Amino acid sequence: MAKKRKQVEVVSEATKKEEIAPPRPKRTLIGWKDKVDDRDSDSPIFRNKEKVLVTCSRRIPYRKLKDLYLWMAKCPNGPSVKFLVNAVHTMEELKLTGNHLKGSRPLLTFTTNFDKAPHWKLLKELIMQIFGTPKDHRKAKPYHDHVFAFSIVDDHIWFRNYQISVPHNETDKVDRGGLDKMTLVEVGPRFCLNPVKVFGGSFGGPTLYENPFYVSPNQIRALEKKKKAGKYAKKIKAKTRRKMHELSNPLEPDEFADLWKE
Repeated sequence: MAKKRKQVEVVSEATKKEEIAPPRPKRTLIGWKDKVDDRDSDSPIFRNKEKVLVTCSRRIPYRKLKDLYLWMAKCPNGPSVKFLVNAVHTMEELKLTGNHLKGSRPLLTFTTNFDKAPHWKLLKELIMQIFGTPKDHRKAKPYHDHVFAFSIVDDHIWFRNYQISVPHNETDKVDRGGLDKMTLVEVGPRFCLNPVKVFGGSFGGPTLYENPFYVSPNQIRALEKKKKAGKYAKKIKAKTRRKMHELSNPLEPDEFADLWKE
């Protein structure tokens, strides 16, 4: 006798999708409820959705006239820092020979002074988050050809931009051992950041640090005006003293004063 075949249950594709697909989260006015974060997922690619917003005051020229203040803030909870920007030199003024690609990723370098005080550590973290390229960014190039250098001198942060110059041979490839011969060529621009205050919130909040060596540029200009006013007053006093001396000590009449007159 022939054996009976086992009956196989046919499962439709719709039921498979229902079993495999996760339940859809509920949508609220704020956003998706119980949304899974990209960091918690098992996917190897992490997409950083944070962006840097750069704004400036209205009618600001490309060359700064008097005072230029720069804010760096982590929104919406802070912290934030207020800087006074000094010694701004554009690439046209410097006429440097360096050059690098527009969309390439920069290397960030910091001096050891940033690890000595807590407020310098905080500023270092802010600079890294602002100028650093996010991981796996779709517009980032897979190589580095320039360096952003941040150094602390006289309680100021000095910025320099350098191109990584590598020697090439005739076949337009890097020579063996050419990495040891790499040089840095300055591209520009240059500027200096003088920290004024560090706040706990975004563009405000409790003051975490205040620079004791900071002097407002308005005070500096007022002192210069006082010095100039003091010089003018000294000149007027000298003139009056000269006139009083001439009146008190008149010259004797000259006998030959009218000799050559007709």
